[in-house]
Amino acid sequence: MQVSHTRAAVSVSFDEENLVSPTGLVPVMRLAEDAGLHSLADEWIKIPTDKGANAGLKVAALMAGMVAGADSIDDMAVLRHGGMKKIFKGCYAPSTLGSFLRAFTFGHVKQLDAVASRLLINLARTAPLFGDPSGKDFLFVDVDDTIIEVHGYQKQGSGYGYSGVRGLNTVLATASREDTAPVIIAQRLRKGAANSARGAKKFVTEALGTIKRTGATGPVLCRFDSAYYGYPAVSAVLAGGADVSVTVRMDPAVKRAIAAIGADAWTPIRYTNAVYDEDTQTWVSAAEVAEIPFTAFSGRKKAERISGRLVVRRIPELNPKATQVQPTLFDTHRFHAFFTTVTAEALDTVAADKVHRKHARIEQVNADLKDSALAHLPSGKFAANSAWLVAAVMAYNLTRTAGVLAEGQFAKARTGTIRRKIINIPARIASSARRQQLHLPQDWPWKTEWGNLFTATHAPPRAA
Repeated sequence: MQVSHTRAAVSVSFDEENLVSPTGLVPVMRLAEDAGLHSLADEWIKIPTDKGANAGLKVAALMAGMVAGADSIDDMAVLRHGGMKKIFKGCYAPSTLGSFLRAFTFGHVKQLDAVASRLLINLARTAPLFGDPSGKDFLFVDVDDTIIEVHGYQKQGSGYGYSGVRGLNTVLATASREDTAPVIIAQRLRKGAANSARGAKKFVTEALGTIKRTGATGPVLCRFDSAYYGYPAVSAVLAGGADVSVTVRMDPAVKRAIAAIGADAWTPIRYTNAVYDEDTQTWVSAAEVAEIPFTAFSGRKKAERISGRLVVRRIPELNPKATQVQPTLFDTHRFHAFFTTVTAEALDTVAADKVHRKHARIEQVNADLKDSALAHLPSGKFAANSAWLVAAVMAYNLTRTAGVLAEGQFAKARTGTIRRKIINIPARIASSARRQQLHLPQDWPWKTEWGNLFTATHAPPRAA
């Protein structure tokens, strides 16, 4: 591509008052309004000072900026340009939104949490966020934490956690099926030096409670990494009526169980560099899996011991110094084990291992958020940053719902892709007979999907 005019033949001026850049916010914020965002925030958020006035409009403004790509308070100025005030109400200045966030306390953050869970429930009634409602497939709930890096010593609660990076600890719970993209059902901001499993019991209980209120059907399977292998988290899952699949630490009990697995119990699996043998109709792979009955937390009293299956994946431990002339005396392996309460009838050994490995999809959600609103935590106050996290989660779920309604490639696309192709589209506003006409670019490659979203959010009201 090349500029078609000479330098002298091109000039610019910022004077178009009827132009807006994120036109996709029109259907997206209509979707938020239909899901009750404004009324929920006005009902639940009770900040006594004048900074808390019009909470519904201010929360919506924060979310709109985040949906459009804002990752700092200053970026909220994207709401105040051209003809934005002609099609939106509550286009607040960044300073106003910053003062609103700094007025939050811990209690107000919990109020915003209540808004987030109810907004997700309403969005799930608008779009099939949880896929096929037949109730046969597993609904996967993944829990994990990540560190959001911060700089300087003025961030309340910042510290050095398990990653060795100075930051704040964010724990998320996502829900998805095999054929759907994850949505976030619970979130919490913690001190940077917080242990991963801190408060896991209450957090898991709240997440499963949100799932029940969405009306999602089918068996629920909660997946964790080894940081959450403990009685509080696992017992909370079982008390919530779900099954668990959690990576275990190599403690003596686990090592004894692995040693008791027979040599003929191992089954090759489709793994890195696996080859399918057409003659035997099996996978030829260095990775193998096996399982053995296992009782977790056997050191606790009998009522707190949990029976299930220990599924183990082993991979050869290669000795870089070994040669064909002088090989190792015997094979050694690296073992990766996880504990699950799902029965073998529901998931056999190979299927259980495959399902558990897909817990890693929550890392994509962490990366997605860090590529948008969680690229920064904008305030020095911990409560303000906690509120920012909740708003970022609501913006993520709202964007995900918009992608589902747009259909096609956007049903499972990253929020960054949805932002680039659906949200941040320039348009010129024209008014005629008290109606506003938005003129979008001709031959926009994704106009069909944009039209699907607009139609879904601007359909005529149903007859009474």
